[in-house]
Amino acid sequence: MSGFVSLVGAGPGDPELLTLRALRRLRDADLVLNDALVQTDLLELAPKAQRFYVGKRAGRHSIDQDGIHRLMVRAARRGQRVVRLKCGDPFVLGRGGEEALALEEAGVAYEVVPGLSSAIAAPALAGIPVTHRGLASGFAVVSGHAESAYGPIVDGIAPGTLTLVVLMGVRTRGEIAARLIARGWPASTPAAIVHGASHPGSFTWLGDLSTIGLAEFSTELPGVLVIGEVVSLASQLAVTVAQPTAFERYL
Repeated sequence: MSGFVSLVGAGPGDPELLTLRALRRLRDADLVLNDALVQTDLLELAPKAQRFYVGKRAGRHSIDQDGIHRLMVRAARRGQRVVRLKCGDPFVLGRGGEEALALEEAGVAYEVVPGLSSAIAAPALAGIPVTHRGLASGFAVVSGHAESAYGPIVDGIAPGTLTLVVLMGVRTRGEIAARLIARGWPASTPAAIVHGASHPGSFTWLGDLSTIGLAEFSTELPGVLVIGEVVSLASQLAVTVAQPTAFERYL
């Protein structure tokens, strides 16, 4: 009996920001393998499924990547409908491509269910459009977890030409800001850190490149860095974030 794997993007966290296909896959799942940032409320949308946590946070791994591949393949070969549930979009800094290749190699049927990436959703929920006429005609998304990941991109962006969005960059925000300033970005360039977009307790820090490395906050919520002139619009746009509908509606 042959099963099936769905690599599902969970979006930024609010269940109302899931796609309809993602919701259907969760409702039909036999097994859900979820990342660290997936909220418990989202897992409740898979009432029939066994749930297995495979998260990775700041070097603290519950299981290595090869182990995740083995879990998906084994379950699918047992005939199970597997949902690999990832925050944001599976193919945006989520190692979804590696998992798809592993399923291809194993001969396991699978699909990709795109999700709303936090690279766009987090700024939007904070009132920051990543592009805006006269301020930025494009944006770049980069991982901030290591210099080898963000360095080449940061070095290649001319000052003021694009909005820079950094995922997993709260810890390295000071180094990134210093690198941009050293390459000609004005220290007064607006910058923001959006914490926990669409999660309960979300908040946004606003400042500039000269102060972002000095910002202090105590939170376990994930953060997205946004750097560029578009951040100045956050104080002008009154964005209302709708409260999630009761989860019973989805079950």
